[in-house]
Amino acid sequence: MSHTPLVLVDGSSYLYRAFHALPPLTTSKGLPTGAVKGVLNMLKSLRKQYPDSPFAVVFDAKGGTFRDEMFAEYKANRPSMPDDLRVQVEPLHASVRAQGFPLLCVEGVEADDVIGTLARQCAGEGRDVVISTGDKDMAQLVCPHVTLVNTMTGSVYDIDGVKAKFGVGPELIIDYLALMGDKVDNIPGVPGVGEKTALGLLVGVGGGLDVIYANLDKVPALPIRGAKTLAAKLEEHREMAYLSYALATIKLDVPLNIEIESLHPGAMDMPALLELYAELEFKSWRDELLRKTPAAANPVPAVADADLFALQPSATAAAEDAPVGQAASGAVAEAAVATTQGDYQCILEQAQFDTWLEKLKNAELIAFDTETTGLDAQQAQLVGLSFAVKAGEAAYIPVAHSYMGVSNQLDRDAVLKALKPILEDPNKAKVGQHAKYDINILANASTPIQVQGVAFDTMLESYVLDSTATRHDMDSLALKYLDHSTIRFEDIAGKGAKQLTFDQIDLAQAAPYAAEDADVTLRLHQHLWAKLDAEPSLSQVLREIEMPLVPVLARIERQGALVDANLLGLQSNELGEKLVALERQAFAIAGEEFNLASPKQLGVILYEKLGLPIISKTAKGQPSTAEAVLAELAEQDFELPKVLMQYRSLSKLKSTYTDRLPEQINPRTGRIHTSYHQAVAATGRLSSSDPNLQNIPIRSAEGRRIRQAFVAPKGYKLLAADYSQIELRIMAHLAQDPGLLDAFRHDLDVHRATAAEVFGVTLDEVTTDQRRSAKAINFGLIYGMSAFGLAKQIGVDRKQSQAYIDRYFARYPGVLAYMERTREQAAQQGYVETLFGRRLYLPDINAKNQGLRKGAERTAINAPMQGTAADIIKRAMIAVDAWLSESGLDAKVILQVHDELVLEVREDLVEQVREQIKPLMGSAAELAVPLLVEVGVGDNWDEAH
Repeated sequence: MSHTPLVLVDGSSYLYRAFHALPPLTTSKGLPTGAVKGVLNMLKSLRKQYPDSPFAVVFDAKGGTFRDEMFAEYKANRPSMPDDLRVQVEPLHASVRAQGFPLLCVEGVEADDVIGTLARQCAGEGRDVVISTGDKDMAQLVCPHVTLVNTMTGSVYDIDGVKAKFGVGPELIIDYLALMGDKVDNIPGVPGVGEKTALGLLVGVGGGLDVIYANLDKVPALPIRGAKTLAAKLEEHREMAYLSYALATIKLDVPLNIEIESLHPGAMDMPALLELYAELEFKSWRDELLRKTPAAANPVPAVADADLFALQPSATAAAEDAPVGQAASGAVAEAAVATTQGDYQCILEQAQFDTWLEKLKNAELIAFDTETTGLDAQQAQLVGLSFAVKAGEAAYIPVAHSYMGVSNQLDRDAVLKALKPILEDPNKAKVGQHAKYDINILANASTPIQVQGVAFDTMLESYVLDSTATRHDMDSLALKYLDHSTIRFEDIAGKGAKQLTFDQIDLAQAAPYAAEDADVTLRLHQHLWAKLDAEPSLSQVLREIEMPLVPVLARIERQGALVDANLLGLQSNELGEKLVALERQAFAIAGEEFNLASPKQLGVILYEKLGLPIISKTAKGQPSTAEAVLAELAEQDFELPKVLMQYRSLSKLKSTYTDRLPEQINPRTGRIHTSYHQAVAATGRLSSSDPNLQNIPIRSAEGRRIRQAFVAPKGYKLLAADYSQIELRIMAHLAQDPGLLDAFRHDLDVHRATAAEVFGVTLDEVTTDQRRSAKAINFGLIYGMSAFGLAKQIGVDRKQSQAYIDRYFARYPGVLAYMERTREQAAQQGYVETLFGRRLYLPDINAKNQGLRKGAERTAINAPMQGTAADIIKRAMIAVDAWLSESGLDAKVILQVHDELVLEVREDLVEQVREQIKPLMGSAAELAVPLLVEVGVGDNWDEAH
């Protein structure tokens, strides 16, 4: 009778290895979880390989074992379990049990002994055993029926594998360990005998300890280093060798009374796993579980045509006549998708639409969403709209599905015209998820709707509540806050090149998906707003900063920026020529041609041929050619790395901007329309994409030339208004340091003033280099730069840079006090705040891991400054937008980058706008020092800046 192999997992071995080998991972509350995730991943992988096998996960039990009685110092050298690992043991055990895996912990013995006993039992019965471990001691158990597997490395050891790995077979592994000892377990071995000597003895004499001690006279003749004195040493430590043998021997007769067939994994404990994965914040695994249990967890599953039509018996015939995979529109007209929470309706008849119009008119709050043909809000076409006015009750109104069989959708423009008064009513409260996208879609629709009254946005509610707790997309939020796994777009549209656009999707699938979006949005708002409403400072950030900014950003995105495609084309050609020249230069230095983009070829050239110093290695042990490494080598004045850094910089400019920007010009508007993101950067800063305008370099001439391509149309100018040294001013306000406050209040050059203080000279005596160093100190301290980092930046040794920092803090003691105060507050409350009450939670602020904790402390010091600066520019944008709207002036904000606003202004209005924008931006916050706004004007962005 054949059996599937028994799989025995050395859980204790993998727990330690996962903890030390994998990057640290913590939850938003600071609970370490990396080792748990590593071991569970290994178990999942192993179970896939042996799906039908009995399976046991074995851990060491608490307390001592019989080996401690044999040798009091057994494992005495092993440090106590790190606190960050200790707190993961119970969650791991609970997760293993909830997964359905048998878990074994036997007091008085180690996991190895339990595994050895079970393995010997099975092998004696002729049954195969797979032991999953990273522990070399287990090699003694290998036999014709027992194999070792190291899941982390992929290594497999049978008898031949053990011989190849250790030089001796499994039968001599205990002797091998006894001779050389084991520092980790404090098995003493024979002093002075290491791996090579132990192997030489075992092979040279031809046997284990007994054979060696019976033939000590043969030892001096062995080709082993120190062989002449080795026999005496062995004799002297004979007792220790045999004690080591006993300690290294895995016990094979632990009384277990376990039937092997009883070790088959049982069913998963879904409720327990869901709770554990929520606590451990294993979001993707939790989502996977929820999607496996739609009846319990998903009130709104995706449904097939037959399910939808079954709700309406009269529709069956019509459904049968519809093409495969397409809905018969007449059948869907009155169908409603039943859910445990209410009804989702697909609106295809005027009477239904009229009923929903009344619901929308009478609702206190409307959740709304649009379905479109794409993700670009400036080019995507509206396909349908969905609404919800109470939890579990939602409707989808298709207006532009294009597949055969949908002929009686309501007229798109008639629907939009009917909805226009409701959606444009500023007093009719609305909630969306990433509502800016929907606002732009409706503003660009065939019957344009200028949506007003968007009072809430669930993406922003989540972001303000805790910017770091989760991603803020609907799927993630529904999973985290509602225990609900949403219907995914890929579920209904497919993936890859064959993915359908929404207008091509069968209504039987499209309607539940779209209606769910509105329903989940409403339910998320109800959940999140309850949390925010209990935190006045957070709700104020949402109401006074984030929500008013949504329509402002929507207008900026729709306005777009004019770019000169011809100028970009010329620059792209010039960059191409420079890249060719740099490539030739690199070939000349290397003495041969090679692929500059190939890390492997580059590594050979740099380290083997040119012999450059190896600064760091990759995870696979190869010398690194990463950009940071090349930059460091370039700083050390090595010629090829300098050329490579120039090449990479120009190549990035060409591919990201000069080649790409002309392709991103909207054919309808002739402009580039970036997308601004409010819920990405943890500190509150805006980011942008498609294109990303935040990262255009301005220190290089090539970078500034890209800005020259952003131009004003004829009869207009570009006006750039930029906050000067805003984060340093915020630092002065937060620290209340008299020296810094005095410098800003008297409009001094703060870097020159700092240089005068640090270098002990007068303002007039400050040199350019001293000012540059002072600037590095001013900004470096904000970002938590160490003395080592500052030394590298300003070109001095670490001792000198530390002296500069010490002198800085002596001159500006308020700054040091602020930093110490902030670290303490962050550690106590787990977060820091901006001046306006925005929070940044710091899950690692009390981490035992020093690297994680120090990183969190640096963030704690910087975040209030960077976050306050972000709040100030947002408040300024809202104020400037309101003034422009009220004044009716022919001027529009077209870009926001960092601390700068760029406006397109009619030429004759430039001075008027310049005079007004300074006080508007300057009054965006009341600080202890003035907010200085610098304004420039030009025909292009570079000129204006």
